[in-house]
Amino acid sequence: AKGLAITGSPVVSAITGVLTATFGGILRDLLAGEPSVLLRPEIYVTAALAGAGLYTLGDLAGLPPLASDLAGFAAAFLVRGGALKFGWSFPSYKSRPGRRPEDIL
Repeated sequence: AKGLAITGSPVVSAITGVLTATFGGILRDLLAGEPSVLLRPEIYVTAALAGAGLYTLGDLAGLPPLASDLAGFAAAFLVRGGALKFGWSFPSYKSRPGRRPEDIL
């Protein structure tokens, strides 16, 4: 909401929402002494993007603020909750032959 109110740009609004959620999670992990959520194959940033994107679309469509808020919250909650309940994740990175540091030397 702040990104959209200040700049009027939907792209800035969505990016602001994703960064706020992501850095909040990183800070939480640092304070808890846990590995960062970004280093795990869990769906986390994607859920933030779904929520921020749907909020922004709702606002641009002229929905009342509460409706946009609830739509964004529901999207993020359902994507993240579904990922936790059903084990959705992205595939982990697998390096190609010749891409490991020891292959370079």
